[in-house]
Amino acid sequence: RQSVTKDTFRQYRILGKGGFGEVCACQVRATGKMYACKKLEKKRIKKRKGEAMALNEKQILEKVNSRFVVSLAYAYETKDVLCLVLTIMNGGDLKFHIYNMGNPGFEDERVAFYAAEICCGLQHLHQEGIVYR
Repeated sequence: RQSVTKDTFRQYRILGKGGFGEVCACQVRATGKMYACKKLEKKRIKKRKGEAMALNEKQILEKVNSRFVVSLAYAYETKDVLCLVLTIMNGGDLKFHIYNMGNPGFEDERVAFYAAEICCGLQHLHQEGIVYR
């Protein structure tokens, strides 16, 4: 087993941004497997007193094992960021599909499909004793 560092991965484009940093696509150099790397900036975490939140998020993501919820594959840190390397959900996020794929919104069948997937993810979290937001 080798330790995981930023050099373990190739970094690609930004997939999204959040309150503590950004999420980018990344690839394990040795295997070629793709992940999403959530980079939490240490300065922002400290400024917003979010240390407990960051640790809690890592512990929850380690515990999750559902095809409907991302889970933690690796974690490492650099001088400036904490990195949570997560399973990647192909297809992009729901907001993108709502607003950028033709007319805004979905047909009823597609709504039911996504709602069922979200319910399955929430059910798994609740079975693990995790309450989302």
